[in-house]
Amino acid sequence: MPRLSEFFGVIITMYFNDHGPPHFHARYGNDEAKISIESLELLKGKLPRRALSLVLEWASEHRRELMQNWKLIQKGIPAKPIKPLR
Repeated sequence: MPRLSEFFGVIITMYFNDHGPPHFHARYGNDEAKISIESLELLKGKLPRRALSLVLEWASEHRRELMQNWKLIQKGIPAKPIKPLR
């Protein structure tokens, strides 16, 4: 489970051999969400409203890098870190 980024207590990861559609996982405390890279839609799980807002802001800024990492992970190649939200 490569960790792509971490900011304000949120941890962003992707899993090797994960199924489509292209997505990433965001964890905050005991909550976890699966979020589509293409639409930024919440696919599964939940996050507190403020944490979800931060994740979506970050993902919007880094959508291209997220998709590049998705393609790497699908090939079994380690993902590249992405700058955190500031």
